[in-house]
Amino acid sequence: MRRPGPPARTTAVRPTPVDTGAASRPLVIRGQLRRPLALTVAQLRERWPRHRAEVVFDCATNGPQRHTFEGVLLRDVLDAAGPAFDASRRKDRSRYLLAVSGGDGHHTVLSWAEIDADFGDAPVLLATALDGRPLDTAGSQLVVPSDRCGARYISAITGIWVGTCAPPEQPW
Repeated sequence: MRRPGPPARTTAVRPTPVDTGAASRPLVIRGQLRRPLALTVAQLRERWPRHRAEVVFDCATNGPQRHTFEGVLLRDVLDAAGPAFDASRRKDRSRYLLAVSGGDGHHTVLSWAEIDADFGDAPVLLATALDGRPLDTAGSQLVVPSDRCGARYISAITGIWVGTCAPPEQPW
């Protein structure tokens, strides 16, 4: 088992040339939002500041993987969608979940608190390029730089749902 290293960091990057003729898939962001969104990889690249993350993660089927991803911060995109919580109330924000689905059937769940600057402040990316290659045709990829395993690296993202789940029934 690999020991955790220092936390992953992202850095701002300059634009990379892209094949503008490439087919692109929309990423649909829906749920408890004021402004649901449908975005292509090109739109992600154009609308938000881009960041780079050099990551190493363990893949159950292929062993250790080293990649450089470029993309936009998930929290920036979700902020533009206008989550339906009161941003001034930390406890309100901490109840929200993010469910991310990929074109290959894989999906994962993150909490809003993981990406929120007042909580985990994780630089989770919606990648627009992998190892210098644009992802316009393949679709955006979820990148969680702090993860030691690649299970939450969702490829060809088709949708992100944002919302709360009902509290558990009581008594315990």
